[in-house]
Amino acid sequence: MRRAPHFSCKSKVSRLAMPFFGLPLVLLLIMASPATSCNEKEKSSLIQFIAGLSHDGGVTMSWRNGTDCCKWEGITCNGRGAVMEVSLAYRSLEGSIAPSLGKLTSLLRLNLSYNSLSGNLPSELLSSGSITVLDLSFNRLSGALQEPHPSITEQPLQTLNISSNLFTGEFPSTMWEKTRNLIAINASNNSFQGWIPSSFCINSTSVALLDLSFNQFSGSIPAGMGKCSALRVLKAGHSHLSGLLPDELFNATSLEYISFPNNRLQGLLDGAQIMKLRNLVNLDLGGNRLNGKIPESIGQLKRLEGLHLNNNNMFGELPSALSNCTNIITIDLKGNNFCGELHKVNFSNLLNLKALDLLYNNFTGTIPESIYSCSNLMALRLSSNNLHGQLSPRIRNLKYLVFLSLGANNFTNITNTLQILKNCRNLTSLLIGSSYKGEAMPEDETIDGFQNLRVLSISDCSLSGNIPLWLSKLKNLEMLFLDRNQLSGPIPAWIKNLTSLFHLDLASNNLTGELPTALMEMTMLRTEKTATHLDLRVFELPLYFAHSFQYRIATTFGKTLDLSHNNLTGVIPQEIVQLKSLEKLNLSFNGLSGEIPQQLSKLTNLQILDLSSNHLTGAIPSALNTLHFLSVFNVSHNDLEGPIPNGGQLSTFPSSSFDGNSKLCGIVAAKLCGSAEAPPVSVPSTGQTVKRVAFVISFGAFFGVGVIYDQIVLSRYFG
Repeated sequence: MRRAPHFSCKSKVSRLAMPFFGLPLVLLLIMASPATSCNEKEKSSLIQFIAGLSHDGGVTMSWRNGTDCCKWEGITCNGRGAVMEVSLAYRSLEGSIAPSLGKLTSLLRLNLSYNSLSGNLPSELLSSGSITVLDLSFNRLSGALQEPHPSITEQPLQTLNISSNLFTGEFPSTMWEKTRNLIAINASNNSFQGWIPSSFCINSTSVALLDLSFNQFSGSIPAGMGKCSALRVLKAGHSHLSGLLPDELFNATSLEYISFPNNRLQGLLDGAQIMKLRNLVNLDLGGNRLNGKIPESIGQLKRLEGLHLNNNNMFGELPSALSNCTNIITIDLKGNNFCGELHKVNFSNLLNLKALDLLYNNFTGTIPESIYSCSNLMALRLSSNNLHGQLSPRIRNLKYLVFLSLGANNFTNITNTLQILKNCRNLTSLLIGSSYKGEAMPEDETIDGFQNLRVLSISDCSLSGNIPLWLSKLKNLEMLFLDRNQLSGPIPAWIKNLTSLFHLDLASNNLTGELPTALMEMTMLRTEKTATHLDLRVFELPLYFAHSFQYRIATTFGKTLDLSHNNLTGVIPQEIVQLKSLEKLNLSFNGLSGEIPQQLSKLTNLQILDLSSNHLTGAIPSALNTLHFLSVFNVSHNDLEGPIPNGGQLSTFPSSSFDGNSKLCGIVAAKLCGSAEAPPVSVPSTGQTVKRVAFVISFGAFFGVGVIYDQIVLSRYFG
């Protein structure tokens, strides 16, 4: 939901975009004279460059001897026939970058991005006396960046993009003291370490963009950043930065985008300092160690569109002044200790709000009616708080609502909730589990909406009743979580008609009857062509399970059938062989009987197979050894017998996977096959003991003499 920062058309860096390669610099767009040809010296430098490539992507088809290099593909010359631009992005180039490019004394722009170039970055390019735009992003360049030679007093570099490479070492510091016209640096997604330099704005007052995110920087944020009077975008997230936000940073009053997520920053968000940044559009300090309250002065940031303070140690009530941020689009405060009622914020002022995430806090009271005035709201998550009451019919006003999570609260009247929400026609994700405790599962056939629903979770509510028929109408449903309730009755055969369903969790209920063969006809568990059937859109907000597991796309859940902890009986159907794409099968803690079907070995995508705590009999099929992706296997506490298959995948699992089967034998079971019990440990007689001791003493003496002899001999050669 974030927007790239908006740059005024009156600014001298007004065309700067994210990402910034291809930065249009009007003064550099000099048209070449078609009548001029390049000189031999520059032609030689280009040929040396292409000679250093192991794969040229077909570029050399136009780079032939005898032709004018100004007409070569990717080459632009100025009116004097000198090469001023080399642009070879997306050409599948492989190999190293030749230092000869640094000899092109009129070269202004070099773009080799989105290739597979490797090796070091030649120091001749960073020290060039002519290059203003250098874009080497999305390659495999490695090693450390070299500081410029002391003899170089000034560099014309304006834009540097070396993002998404494999660079290591400390980031250069003295280089930036020699640049007066620097505008943008993107060094993100590398492995730079050490402290972030404070020298970016010592001689250059035009630095507008600095992106150092996804590296391994340590130490504190340099106070010198406050001298960057033109700085608009500052990103250094996903590193190891620590300490406080320096007060000097807030002197950079042109800042529009501050992003330091997932570091180790601590301290308070100073209200007196934050109000200085009147141009701030996006503030991202999520995933740090900040504490304290959100200051009332946040309301002074009239341009603010994104507020990300998630996963910190912040507390207190939300400031009423948040209502003044009328341009805000995203509010992410999950994973803190915020408390109090939400009514203090007048959400009806936030008409641009699209995403509100308050997961894992301590808010109390009811959902404020003013939230339903946020007509552009697409994602609302209030789960894992202490809210109560019933859902208001006014939620129907949220015509664009796609994602709704209300679980782990104290809401009541689930029938009313579903009757209201069926009118939210655009809902794709509905998570209302761990609320509505002890109520009955609605079986009202008038619940007929939810045509676009992809994910439905009504877990852990202790709901009674049967699996309701209205679920059969959810033709686009991909994931259904009804686990940890008190549902009874059989598993309905109509589940097979949900042709998009690939993740079914009915665990921990009171379901009875046999495993219906209709389950073996589930379309998405029979086909391996998932991508052609499922919606691969990213969730509007990530899904969280047990705090630590985060999911952005539905298919990352895996194709699952979990019917564990029920009262199912009968045998495992032979038709289970049809579920060729199944990854997780859990039938544990039921009353299943009969043998383990040999056909399970045909489910070659299985990663988890749990058949424990049933009444299964017979032998473990040796063919299960062919399930090479199996990482969890459990058949404990059944009535299985015979040898545990060895020499394959099943040998890699611990003995606990086979416990509680007294008739099983094998190395894993610590019971040898062919005997009723493990062989007894023999106790040697006194005579045998004496003989063994004498042998040990004799052998030890012989071995000791041998070692001494070896030391004497070896010392002559290696001493």
